[in-house]
Amino acid sequence: MSARIDTSPSHANRIGNVAAPGTPGIHRHPRHAVVIASGGLDSTVLAYWLQARGTQLTLLSFDYGQRHRVELRFAAATAQALRTRHEVVDLSALGRVLQGSALTDSSVGVPEGHYTDETMRATVVPNRNAIMLDIAVALAVTTQADAVAFGAHAGDHPIYPDCRERFTTSFARTAQVANEGFLTDDFQLVVPFLASSKTDIVRLGAALNVPFEQTWSCYRGGTEHCGTCGTCTERREAFHDAGVADRTTYAVGCT
Repeated sequence: MSARIDTSPSHANRIGNVAAPGTPGIHRHPRHAVVIASGGLDSTVLAYWLQARGTQLTLLSFDYGQRHRVELRFAAATAQALRTRHEVVDLSALGRVLQGSALTDSSVGVPEGHYTDETMRATVVPNRNAIMLDIAVALAVTTQADAVAFGAHAGDHPIYPDCRERFTTSFARTAQVANEGFLTDDFQLVVPFLASSKTDIVRLGAALNVPFEQTWSCYRGGTEHCGTCGTCTERREAFHDAGVADRTTYAVGCT
């Protein structure tokens, strides 16, 4: 029994006029997926895309002590809009243990600039995705879900090693070995945006009528997007390049 992973954009399915990464080597779409849902744009579009294709969803979010835990409210809003189960796991102790990341350590400033800048390394939370995916796989076992899905995309690769294809391929195999006889035989790790840009994801979300105003990107938290941190900059550029109206309220940096 071998692990399967959905990553390649070479076999595209189309929604409206937008190309969405398909399922190479996989003959069907998942019946039930545990989706890691941060409340951000990528995971929200992923959830809408999967549901549009008939997949039952369980949204899984994490409080890992992040300074922008306001995102959890947006994940809850997505679950409500999609009328799906939503679980929030308390990993807030990680924030106390994993010091040095701008996302979990209040003594470290959130860097400004482009998302791929070297300064964005300050936003890395060591092994974060592996920790979350491990829990998602465990939930897949208990719910008999045949997939775990998360929204890593091409723009994440330069900074975050746990958003690269090498990691996702390795993790899918490890999950199958670690849960042999417990995961469904056709279990797959679904990472359909791995070769897609943020702009691609915005276009897909627009085709799916995703309510972007119900997503959160800013790493600083607060009551509105700051407009200048890496994720805000990436968000603004993606809407601009996609030609999609950006209804996000930014504190500064609006054009």
